Amino acid sequence: MNDQAQTLRDLVTLRERFSGVNGNNKGTSSGPARILTVCSGKGGVGKSNFTLNFALALKSFGRKVLLFDADIGMANIDVLMGVRPRYSLYHLLKGEKGIKEIIELGTQGLPFIAGGSGMADLFKLSDNDLNYFTSELEKVSEEMDYIIFDTGAGLSKETLKFITAADETLVVTTPEPTAITDAYALIKVVHGINSDVPFKLIVNRATDLREAREVADKITLVAHRFLDKEISMLGFMSDDPHVMQAVKKQIPFSTAYPGCAAARDIQRLAMMYMDIPQSKSNDTVSGIKRFMNNWFKRTK
Repeated sequence: MNDQAQTLRDLVTLRERFSGVNGNNKGTSSGPARILTVCSGKGGVGKSNFTLNFALALKSFGRKVLLFDADIGMANIDVLMGVRPRYSLYHLLKGEKGIKEIIELGTQGLPFIAGGSGMADLFKLSDNDLNYFTSELEKVSEEMDYIIFDTGAGLSKETLKFITAADETLVVTTPEPTAITDAYALIKVVHGINSDVPFKLIVNRATDLREAREVADKITLVAHRFLDKEISMLGFMSDDPHVMQAVKKQIPFSTAYPGCAAARDIQRLAMMYMDIPQSKSNDTVSGIKRFMNNWFKRTK
């Protein structure tokens, strides 16, 4: 009961900040939110689990993160946290709620937006509706350091739109040959659409660093040879049985087992990511507005 009360208080505080209570409507982040997509060439590689715990790790280091479940038909971020959201993107797109009203708080007060059936509706919007969606997202983007989209697995048209519009994409794969092949296939298709998309690899369920590097090398070397594309490995996640135990409990593994190997790995990955200098775009439009401008181009 105390936890529920605290969650409600945190949610009220978050919504008041977005609303500009007491005349203070200025964001507290370092600038427009950086837009990341997390994707995978196939399902079953632990993409959503990585995304959730990566967002929590960034938050634990003081970064302001909004997690957006953009997995059409298979949205499960809320399930991984054992949370039942009251609202989703659907309520925003239908004009029933504003952006600040559909933001839910998950584990450790992590702000997230549930996708659900609303994600499919997003791709059917008119230009006017997309303008409304953009303006609503802009209301929170200045408050955030990162907005992370957990996209669907594979090469759907919807996933490709997210990837080609975002500032950066993290590709999650495993040492399984099919996962490696499909990860490269995704990169190849995206590269054919927009060669400027920056990728970083996450090797999940690796035995050790050596195996992770071998997996990453298979992708990076082929991408360099046939696509003339430079791709780096951000890092790896250990093959840790605590991860599945946490999934069964519907608690993020970094919360349920903070001392486990996977939890240590995700903390290290977050630190490494934050230490990477962020490239500056020559475009005067940044953040959500730039993301949606790119979205329009891919939608036409």
